[in-house]
Formats: sequence, C-alpha cells, structure tokens
Amino acid sequence: MYHRENSPSMSIHEEATYSVNISSMPIFNNLVVYDQHKAQNSIDALTPELATEWSWSADKKALTFKLREGVKWHDGKPFTSADVKCTFDMLMGKSQNRFRKDPRKDWYFNVEDVTADNPMQATFHLKRPQPAVLAMLASGYTPIYPCHVTAAQMRTNPIGTGPFKFVELKQNESIKLTRDSDYWKKGLPYLDGIEYTIIPNRSTAILGFVAGKFDMTFPTEVSIPLMKDVKSQKPDAVCVLAQTNVATNLIMNRDAPPFNDENVRRALALALDRQAFLDTLFEGKSVIGGALLPPPNGVWGLPPAELKNVIGYGDVKKNREEARKLMEKAGYGPNKHLALKVSTRNLAVYRDPAVILIDQLKDIYIDGELDVVESGIWFAKIARKEYSVGLNLTGAGIDDPDQTFYENFGCGSERNYTNYCNKDLQQQFDAQSQETDPAKRKQLAWEIDKKLQEDVARPILYFSDQGTCWAPYVKNVTIMTNSSYNGFRYEDVWMDK
Repeated sequence: MYHRENSPSMSIHEEATYSVNISSMPIFNNLVVYDQHKAQNSIDALTPELATEWSWSADKKALTFKLREGVKWHDGKPFTSADVKCTFDMLMGKSQNRFRKDPRKDWYFNVEDVTADNPMQATFHLKRPQPAVLAMLASGYTPIYPCHVTAAQMRTNPIGTGPFKFVELKQNESIKLTRDSDYWKKGLPYLDGIEYTIIPNRSTAILGFVAGKFDMTFPTEVSIPLMKDVKSQKPDAVCVLAQTNVATNLIMNRDAPPFNDENVRRALALALDRQAFLDTLFEGKSVIGGALLPPPNGVWGLPPAELKNVIGYGDVKKNREEARKLMEKAGYGPNKHLALKVSTRNLAVYRDPAVILIDQLKDIYIDGELDVVESGIWFAKIARKEYSVGLNLTGAGIDDPDQTFYENFGCGSERNYTNYCNKDLQQQFDAQSQETDPAKRKQLAWEIDKKLQEDVARPILYFSDQGTCWAPYVKNVTIMTNSSYNGFRYEDVWMDK
C-alpha cells in the first residue's frame, strides 16, 4: 500500500490523523473493537479483543471487563489489567510516563479512575452515567499500550499485541510491519506483512497502483476523478466510494482580530456556497451536514429538513447580501477589503477546498491568500492558535455526539481549535451524554448541533465521498462509512495470489 505522507509518529494515542491509524492499528488491540466487516460503526457491532466480556453496574457508573488470558506483547511480556490501567492513567494525565500530545484526553473526562481488580479484570469508574464510553473504547484511536514501554519509545518503535509487529519507519521512504507468528488469534494474520511506501503526490501514487507496484491505495484518499482514471486504466481494480465521517470545516481564531468580531465570523458563515464545493470537487456527490454526519451513513446527524433553516444553509444569494452588510458594519466594504491568510494543511484534500473558499470570500470584501502549512506541524500550529482563519478537516473517531461535541467544541478542549466556549451549551452536552434512551438523545443532539451552527462555532462545509481501490486478488477488505479511523486491523485480509 502507498502512504500519503510521513507519519508524524507511530503512536496512535498522541496523534490526530488517520495517517497514523492506518499504519499503526495493525500493531495493536483494543479491549473491544468495531466489527471490521460492518461498514457502519454502531454500538451493536462491537467484537471482543483483549476483553472477553463486559458488564455495567446497576447505577451505570462502573464498566467491568474480563480480560483475555495468554496474550503476550510483541516483546514476549504478558498482557494484564495493569496495562489497561497504565494506558488510561497516561490518557488522563495521571502517569509519570507522559504523552507529548494528548488529543483524546477529553474523550475520557468522565472517567474518574481505572482499577486493575485482579490480573485479568479491569473496571472503569465513571463520575456519572455515559453510554458512549463503550463506543469510544472500540475506536481505532483507543488501543491498549504496555506498562513497561515508555511513551517516547511508542512513537518510534511501538510494542503491541496486534496481528503485526513493527519493523521500521524510514522518513520519506516507508513503514514496514511483519506478521506476529505468536498472535493470540491462532492462524491469523494471513498476510506475511504490510509495507507502506510514502508517496505524498497523489497522482504519482495512483500511477504506481495502476502499474501494479501496489496492491492497494491509501484508504479513502482517491478522489472521484482519480477513481475514474483508475477504472479506465485498470478495469479489473476493485474501487469503493465511501462517505467518510470527516467534516471539511472553517476554523477562525475567535481570540484575535478580525474574528473576535461576531459580525465578521457570521459574515464568513453566510458567504459559503456549500453546493459549489460539492459540484467542483466531487461531481455533485458528498453530503452537506452539520457537526454530526447526517443520515443515512451517519447515525446521529441532522437530516436535511432540520438543517435547511440553520444559518448559512439557505439561499446563497440572500446569505451573501446579509454577509456584506455585516462586513460593512465591521468597517469593511467595496473600497476597504479585509486581507488575510487562509491557512491549511499541505495535502490535496485540504488545499483544493481552501482555494475554492478563497474565491468565495471575494464576494464579501475579503482578499484571501493561501498559507500552506506542512502536514507534520499543522495540528500543533492550530492548537496553539497560530492562525487567523483556516480550512481544516476534522475526522470523527467514532460516530457519537459525545466525541464530536466535547472534543471539538468543549470549553478548554485541546482540539477545540477556535476556542469556542458556550457554558450553557456545555450543560446540554452533559444532558445528552447521560441520556440512555437513543431517540431522546438524538433529539437533544440535534438541538445542540443547530446551536453550534448558529454560534458559528466551526462552520461545516461538507462530508466528502472518497474512494479506495485494490487489486482483484486482495480479499476481505471493508471500507467503513461513518469512520476513517476504526477499520484497519487487517488481521484477516488475504491475497488470492
């Protein structure tokens, strides 16, 4: 398989991109994981991994896992409940073995403690009921790490319990994994190894796949036009178009001029022609949505009927008339344009929509200049608020309101790149999080989603359809439709060759 970029590290817990999950997920296991062959992730499609069974206490504040016996780390040491506790102590910032970055600390804000009850049992103690915890534990973003290995080593030479062992990472060249012959699932994995060749240029990488140099493309990275090229040149290739749970969105630094002015923020939200993005980039495919992926692929998102009356989703011509009035109110106009840099990550899936955004902003007296940021420093840069306005892609590690709301919009969250904070709405986050009736919880989530759009917290442009292709002899690959992070264990992928 080719890889789209240099991986910032091999440590899933410390990174915020599926560039890491795709090449690192085969190294690890979770307590539980989403069924790797069901395209839509749901709480009803969990399979056991390092845990054999789990149960809730009567008050729904304790989640206990019975652990699998006889599992070994790749260095031969035994897996026990101590490893579970160590992993979550690091995630929650309680350990001396500290992560350099901790982008999912906010996922587990409600976990008071994790106890190792005995070597083969661990319990998660919650501050209050939270059904979504089990869904978060199933994400590819939540592997179990070994107690005896430092966080620093996990970045460069990770040790896991998964179907493949790490061999090497050569910057600008490749990542190599090899089969774990002592994997606890006897007979798996089928493949002898996986090699990811790093090719940042998408067209070059696709030519390599067409020429037979690769068995598979980088998942969900083949654009619709490129997928047509593949099928015309390699008609026997298997290509799947899937709607990823990755929101292309607009981020604004609310703490610094000019976006500390509500008028300017609202003007940008009103200037967006979302359908034009879809028509230009995806031949009209992909879907317009709010903060949560809409149906049918999404479980929790706003349907079109609920979305049409939200700010920025209506008539584009009327919206832009209103946007110009707001810009004039903020001191700009036909004779005084606002010049600013539009920052984005140096990947085609970021750059292409950023160029369209800049063109659209001209309609409301904004002259944008593209500011391309190297991929390895992009997330750190925007987390430090070293930008004015940016075109960003935000993937949902799981399709669940808790993950999206707390991580991207929660007050003080490391991944809340705009510093949006609405304490009243935060209380509504908590209310929906505790709701155990799915139908009632969905209604609460819809109301929150609408309010986030009204507040111009992080305007969502679209959720894109992206392709993955593989040679016809590659078998048992499933591309997930509501996650880009959870489907890369690859333990039972095989080649009829």
